[in-house]
Amino acid sequence: MNAKNPSSESPRLILARDVFDAVIFDLDGVVTRTAKVHAAAWKALFDAFLQQQADATGKPFRPFDVETDYRRLVDGKPRYDGVADFLQSRGVALAYGDPADPPERETVCGLGNRKNLLYLQRLKQGVEVYDSTIGLIHQLRAQGIKTAIISASNNCAQVLESAGITGLFDVRVDGAVAQRLGLAGKPAPDVFLEAARQLDVKPARSVVVEDALAGVQAGRRGGFGMVIGVDRGGHPQEMKDAGAHVVVADLVEVGVAKKTVLTRQRSDGLPSAMVAFEDIKARMKGRSLAVFLDYDGTLTPIVQSPELALLSDDMRDAVRTLARSCTVVVMSGRDLPDVQAKVGLKDIVYGGSHGFEICGPQGMHFEQEQGSEFLPQLDQAELALRERLGGIPGLLVERKKYAIAVHFRLVGQTDLEAVEPAVNAVLATHPRLRKTHGKKIFEVQPDIDWDKGRAMIWLLGKLGLAQSDAFVLYLGDDITDEDAFRSLNAQGNGIGILVRDEPRDTAAQYALGSIEEVRRFLSELATLAEGKRA
Repeated sequence: MNAKNPSSESPRLILARDVFDAVIFDLDGVVTRTAKVHAAAWKALFDAFLQQQADATGKPFRPFDVETDYRRLVDGKPRYDGVADFLQSRGVALAYGDPADPPERETVCGLGNRKNLLYLQRLKQGVEVYDSTIGLIHQLRAQGIKTAIISASNNCAQVLESAGITGLFDVRVDGAVAQRLGLAGKPAPDVFLEAARQLDVKPARSVVVEDALAGVQAGRRGGFGMVIGVDRGGHPQEMKDAGAHVVVADLVEVGVAKKTVLTRQRSDGLPSAMVAFEDIKARMKGRSLAVFLDYDGTLTPIVQSPELALLSDDMRDAVRTLARSCTVVVMSGRDLPDVQAKVGLKDIVYGGSHGFEICGPQGMHFEQEQGSEFLPQLDQAELALRERLGGIPGLLVERKKYAIAVHFRLVGQTDLEAVEPAVNAVLATHPRLRKTHGKKIFEVQPDIDWDKGRAMIWLLGKLGLAQSDAFVLYLGDDITDEDAFRSLNAQGNGIGILVRDEPRDTAAQYALGSIEEVRRFLSELATLAEGKRA
């Protein structure tokens, strides 16, 4: 018998193939209703053991609490780890024993084996699944998103077969697999990372779905692109504190974007965001607002040399006023200290080096962990670029922490043809670096799955705005901003606005014609946001 969907409401979170390649599900409590069976088996085990201990010592009997002890100490963990952690919480010392210990032996392994027998006895009554989860899995697979199942239990295959859902998963990493491969249990991320490895996907482009606090912690420690906490017990804050990007009561709240061709339009054909302000306002209605802003070419005009791009007092006032009523993020290709100094506002979030380094109020600071591994290679590439390009008049090689910018705006036409081949030649000797394009600029960056779009998604989760009640506006002018525009289109949670100059293909939905129009648009937004807050 299948469990019924608890709600027929529209999804609050949309997953898209353009953003994620795979979703890894925990079994108990997420896919199947066996979490209650596990909890009952744990309670039967420990209550009998604790009563025996109380009778022997004369101490008061305090039963196993499904609400607190199960969730905090055993849920989601390998069986023997759960036994050991619970006994430690009660000050009970037992020998660890051996996994071959019989169930009646009072060792950690013996108690764990006894719990398994109790679980299997209850499992004979049948396995129920969450229809909402099964429906989501079918949607994911229909859109080409891979799926995996993980479990700390050795009985995972039996449960899947009993429920008739074995074929819904490309990969299974359960307790038996973990034991064979020597994988650590949650909150270590090993089982999730192994599932991603077998699926041949990057953790950063994968989603973890968990109902256990230890599982949520494992997903975050593994660097997964999104961790969804399924809170069926009314403890959403605990899930958030454990690291969940998004917390839902049931997976009926999660949907999948259907395959669509996200059409790229010519920028000169985009509607004006100023003219369409009422339409944008209607799409924002009732939702929290987050505004992402590029710096060069969006808040300031494009100038001949980077140090000349200074923020006007009027624009700074517009950004400051808007930040009083909503979240504001300045996301720039500049180094973090540089963009912070240029903008000069304290109560906003900054993303430097296209989001490789992020900081904000209340001590927020994040650096893309993989980026640091590439610093020696960037140092070598910088020297090689300066050597190859140093003789070209007007060319500027600008070193940033996580990138090297090659500015050729002032290079004469006769020398222009030599620039890109020289950059390519350097990259040929540094295969772990990549070249990106901007306005009259090449950038050499670490070749990892990170860009302004990924940084935006990460930040929304960090700021508690990954839920669908957040509406994102991203204003930018550069080719690097297209990653963010595409992410917004794929997730359906906001609008990309291009600050127009030369006509080009773009994934933005609206446009602004000048820096002055950006200032006016931000002022209109500030008035709207202030009114909503009041």
